[in-house]
Amino acid sequence: MTPFTHDNNAMNPITEDDIANYLSNTPDFFERHAQLLAQVQLTSPHGNRAVSLQERQAEMLREKIKALEHRLMDMVRHGTENVVIADRLQRWTKGLLTTRDPRSLPYRIAVDLQSLFLVPQTAIKVWDCGTEYLNEAYAQWVSDDVKALATSLTSPYCGLNAGFEAANWLPEPQGAASIALIPLRPDAESPAFGLLVLASPDAQRFNAEMGTDFLERIAELSSGALSRLRP
Repeated sequence: MTPFTHDNNAMNPITEDDIANYLSNTPDFFERHAQLLAQVQLTSPHGNRAVSLQERQAEMLREKIKALEHRLMDMVRHGTENVVIADRLQRWTKGLLTTRDPRSLPYRIAVDLQSLFLVPQTAIKVWDCGTEYLNEAYAQWVSDDVKALATSLTSPYCGLNAGFEAANWLPEPQGAASIALIPLRPDAESPAFGLLVLASPDAQRFNAEMGTDFLERIAELSSGALSRLRP
């Protein structure tokens, strides 16, 4: 009985899977029939011309190498971007640490975020401050609705500006197509005592699909620095 025959061959004709399984399980087949490799002709993926098996294998190898090169380039690009972001975050954090007057901290947080991270518009409000800071702009005109919204956010909100009241804190509210609302709180279980707003005219700059890890770090660092304003 040959390798490709069955006892009930008439009932079960040989299939391509049978042939593939046989070749996979018989690695010395092409050693015994080496001339077949030179005779095999395949269709090139880059046209209708016929190519040899060796040429087709070479093309497949080149395609794999090209795909790996693209992946490597993406990794390098993302790595470079991460280094740039880490450097900017370090410079921003240094600004918080070197600010001597607590009164100017909220302004420093917003202005440096705007300049270092190229955010078109920023705004910040802080409530429950010590009495000596109540006359500052950031400690005024915060409604109970905004405070409740900030406390309800367990993570930064990123998405379209759906007419949020906090958007009115921005210099040009009408230019805020997308927005990030970052609650400020002393710890995860406590009510918010502030809200940081980032905005852009680009509707995709802050979107619901983006990760919020970086914004959460901003929230933690800002909250820690602003604890100096609280009674």
